[in-house]
Amino acid sequence: MAKDKKENKKLTGEQAVKKIQTLKKDLFNIRFKKINGQVENPAQYNEIKKSIARLYTTINTKVSKWVKEYLKEKLWAQKVTKR
Repeated sequence: MAKDKKENKKLTGEQAVKKIQTLKKDLFNIRFKKINGQVENPAQYNEIKKSIARLYTTINTKVSKWVKEYLKEKLWAQKVTKR
């Protein structure tokens, strides 16, 4: 699990979105298996849901960092031009 977190942080935005899409497909398939009673590992459903949430979190943290940097530069530029 710790390796998975480190790997998620290294992903680019596009790679993370692709991984989320594949995990959502897996989740969809597991739901049907669960209904039919064919699930081999019932805990896998929750693991996939948590992995999706982690990926969304990493995407959001990266975006918030970019926004903070942009706003910091913009505010600094405004201060310089006001003087």
